Amino acid sequence: MWEDSAMRPHRIAVLGVETVVGFDLAIPPQIFAGATGPDGPLYEVRVCSIDGGPLATNRGFTVLPECGTDALRGPDTVIVPGVDTETFTEDPKVTDYLRNLPAGTRIMSICTGAFVLAAAGLLDGRPATTHWAHADRFREMFPHVELRPDVLFVDDGDLLTSAGVAAGIDLCLHVIRNDHGSEIANRAARRNVVPPWRDGGQSQFIERPLPSPGATGTAPTREWLLHRLAEPLTLEAIAAHAGMSVRTFTRRFREETGTSPLDWLLGQRIEHARHLLEHTDLPIEEVAVASGLNTATSLRKHLRARLGIGPAAYRRTFHSD
Repeated sequence: MWEDSAMRPHRIAVLGVETVVGFDLAIPPQIFAGATGPDGPLYEVRVCSIDGGPLATNRGFTVLPECGTDALRGPDTVIVPGVDTETFTEDPKVTDYLRNLPAGTRIMSICTGAFVLAAAGLLDGRPATTHWAHADRFREMFPHVELRPDVLFVDDGDLLTSAGVAAGIDLCLHVIRNDHGSEIANRAARRNVVPPWRDGGQSQFIERPLPSPGATGTAPTREWLLHRLAEPLTLEAIAAHAGMSVRTFTRRFREETGTSPLDWLLGQRIEHARHLLEHTDLPIEEVAVASGLNTATSLRKHLRARLGIGPAAYRRTFHSD
């Protein structure tokens, strides 16, 4: 049972639905536990089922949630992990619970948990994603959802969906970053020994062939780029550093990262700009130059497109005093 407190952590209910994907169920408690501030944990996570009963998983074991939804009054966020799509049928009790959450409740799904949200009608007319392998089935069942099967996650304000398995980690870190800034999110990532940031627009890894064993990877060039974010870099110059043609480098880069070199570089520049806004008092124009975005106008455009907020407002929210 949650206790009321003026300084209480953000309350998260992880709602398991049979047949639940066990890995997905464990992601939110693990990741959000790594988000701490000066006064302690920033999130309080409870794992539940609709009636408090045990849940069969898709991998031959059963889990016993902490409680039922009736014990969790007033969650700030509800997360629905993945389900076995072969056996999934809509549970009217789950649908009723999700449809009647208070206005302003953030609702998220991991992997095929999107099937549960869609069955409740929450995703109609809205963008969403799920595991790429289940995209065709999802489209057949829920034609009114704007499915984006080739991205890691979709943030549509109060409704957020992620792709398969590890993309749930990316989504949880994205939420921590938007709630409390990149430093808290990076600390949570380090605690869990996972990459601190993969942008939601990055592609899912959809049956891509691995680079040949003898091939030279692009990792050294990615490291080289991280130390030159402020420099004007062309795709030709980047490929030349890797000792490859532009075509070969672009193909190999996408195989290894799931995105194009210039999209990856833009993401790193935006992330560096966020760090500077949080941890320095540099004027916004200088932040733009130092991060390779060149002008305050460009920084504002990209930050608004990525986060829906301008640099001045972002700094006011997340600046470290």
